[in-house]
Amino acid sequence: MKTLGMIGGTSWHSTIEYYRLINERVGDKIGNQSNPPLIIHSINIEVMREQNREKINAKYLDVARKLQTSGAEAIIICANTPHMAYPFVQPKIDIPILHIADATGNDARKQGLKKLALLGNRPTMTGDFIPKVLNDHFSIETIIPDPQYLDQAHHYVSKELTQGVFSKEAKNFFLEQMNLLREKEAEGIILGCTELPILFKEVSYEIPLLPTTELHVNMAVDFILEEI
Repeated sequence: MKTLGMIGGTSWHSTIEYYRLINERVGDKIGNQSNPPLIIHSINIEVMREQNREKINAKYLDVARKLQTSGAEAIIICANTPHMAYPFVQPKIDIPILHIADATGNDARKQGLKKLALLGNRPTMTGDFIPKVLNDHFSIETIIPDPQYLDQAHHYVSKELTQGVFSKEAKNFFLEQMNLLREKEAEGIILGCTELPILFKEVSYEIPLLPTTELHVNMAVDFILEEI
């Protein structure tokens, strides 16, 4: 098995989910008597809350280099939003960062989806680090909630979900957004926050839901087992 470096901490709930799923899915493939070699560096989520792009880039580059030096053969960032640092960090290290949008795009392509709605916090929804990859690599269009809903979405993600709070109010809000986006002809919904799939764990929906965490984990497991 290849050694995978994991950058976690944003949030630690997300990191736990990644760690658990990677171990479970490797075990499903090769037997539960084995588990994959993983190197975890958990950062302080405050670096993301400041929303200082230079600080975020510098922190993720520093951690990526440490993981590379420690023997990681690839890196997975255990959250959606920190992928904003990918264009800065990837050219400066010698091992690949497995991009969450590539994992999402590959699944959407298999399902024949060409127009996806994106839910998450404000930086994830309004940034280009997911939509650009989907457009450039997969010719997939991305839409987001109307501007008047962005602050509320960001509040639920940053003040509740990343703190381990999964309220009925948050679930109802995001379900309403999903319905509105479906009316705008979204063919699938990207659950672009690691905690959103937890919020909707028991929910079925009329159009496909693309849980970025699970899709990202599948990409990581394929790498660990040398299947990509």
